[in-house]
Order: sequence, then structure tokens, then C-alpha cells
Amino acid sequence: MITRGVYSATCSILKDDYSLNVDATIDHAASTINNGLHGAIFFGSTGQSQLISTSEKKELIAKIANHKLKKKFFLGTGCNSLKETIDLIKYGFEYGFKDFLIMPPAYYKGNTDEGVFNFYSLIISKVPKIKIILYNFELLSGYKFSVEAVTKLVKAFPDNIIGCKDSTSNLFKNLKLPNFLMFPGTEKKLLSGLELGNSGIISAICNVTAPLARKVFDDFEKKKKQTQNDKLIAVREVFDGYNLISALHSYMSIKDNSFKNLLPPLALLNPTQKKELIDKLDNLKFVIKDNLAA
Repeated sequence: MITRGVYSATCSILKDDYSLNVDATIDHAASTINNGLHGAIFFGSTGQSQLISTSEKKELIAKIANHKLKKKFFLGTGCNSLKETIDLIKYGFEYGFKDFLIMPPAYYKGNTDEGVFNFYSLIISKVPKIKIILYNFELLSGYKFSVEAVTKLVKAFPDNIIGCKDSTSNLFKNLKLPNFLMFPGTEKKLLSGLELGNSGIISAICNVTAPLARKVFDDFEKKKKQTQNDKLIAVREVFDGYNLISALHSYMSIKDNSFKNLLPPLALLNPTQKKELIDKLDNLKFVIKDNLAA
């Protein structure tokens, strides 16, 4: 079960035919855990989840079920279809996965609190033992959770709605619920969130900031002086200047060519942007050979 800590929204690696490279995707997630993360979440937005087929997701789920790091692997769904979402969750349950990061369906605008409540209610009615991390990302889903909406869901389903990834950043300061996990979606909010009683972070950039983010988390837990938080925030701010998925894959493809493929309409940074990104990170002494696992 997911607990306090620092987690990546892990990347998906594609073959040249744009199918999911299951083994490479798993190996990358494992490397970030070995580099300091408490866990990795497959098929969040960083994992191109909306663009990857259900059959490929199932192939990965079946493969990680026997991995030595299984207890540190978690799943998103990334499906607009309610039926496909429930189907994927049930498939995950067959392999022992019960914690899921779930965003309300995207594409249609005008999502309402009532409609979103019904979406999660129907999932729970079909999979009563599920544990759900709500995914609050208005930019992608077109819906922003309010304190009231989350509170209503938790009150109705206290055994199922266990936390929230707050990429919209409107909840992590204001939502105060007992035994509820709150994860801001950016390194910039890691320390300040912990000081407010948050649980850690779930972040795209933890794919490359794992040691830094873990150091900040551990020093907070041990009440030690912070030495790396400013650098962690500065690195995040560099990546924030670009599409995060494009920037991550461009950065990581320097060392590992398998990151060069992205599912359209996503694309790598152009050469000028890529050089600019690397130069900015070099100026922070954030060097690729020191920040990616072998």
C-alpha cells in the first residue's frame, strides 16, 4: 500500500514501432527506486497513459507482478472509458495490485462535482476493495477538485479514497483530512508541503531527481538541516520551462537512446531547446551522468 514518501510518475519507454517496451519501462522504474525513490507509479500522465493501449498496460502489469520491487510499484489507469478503467483495475487486482492513481475522464469539458463523484462511485461499486489516489490535474482533465468535493468522496468512501496527487496545487495547503495522503505534484512543494503535514510528492521530474528529492524528504523526517532543497527546486523550475514529458525524454535520451520515442502528438524538444535545457542544468551542476541510474 502506498504510504508517505517520494514517488515518480514514471516514464514509459517505446520501441521504434511505438509499441510499449515493457522490459525497458520496468527497468527504468526500478532504477529510480534503486536511486532513492520510495516507489514508482506506472501510467500516469508522464507515462503517456492516455496514449497507450489497454493490452500493453496489461502486459506490463503481468510482468511486474513477479518483480522483486512489486511492493514499490503502483498503477495509474489513464482511461477515459469507465468500462476500460474498471476492466484494467480488475486485471490489476488479479495480480495483487490494489492501489490506483485515477484521474477523472478528460476530453469533455464541463465536468461537474456530481459527475466526478458518480465516476468514482461506480468504480468502487465494481471493485469494493480498491484504494484510490485521486489525481487532481485540471490542465489535463478539465476538472479541479475542491476541498468540498474531496471531503464528500472521503466521507462516502473512507476505506477507498485514501489520498490525492495535487498537480493543480489548490488542495495541498487547504485540505486537512485525518489519515489522508496528500502528494503535491512538484518538487517545488515537497518541503513546504511536508511542513504543512503533507505526505511527500508524486512527480514527473523524480525520474531524474530521485537522490535529491529523497535527501530533502529524509532530512525533513530526521529534522536535519536542509542542504539540497534549493537545488531541487531550481532543477524543477528548469524543466517547468518546457513540456515536462518532452523535456524528460530529451534529457534522458542523451544517455539512453531508448527514450527518444514519444507517442504523437508528443515530441522531443527541438535541438535549440534541448541544448538550452542541458546548459541550464549544467549551470546548476545537475549533470546527467550523476543523476541517472546505470
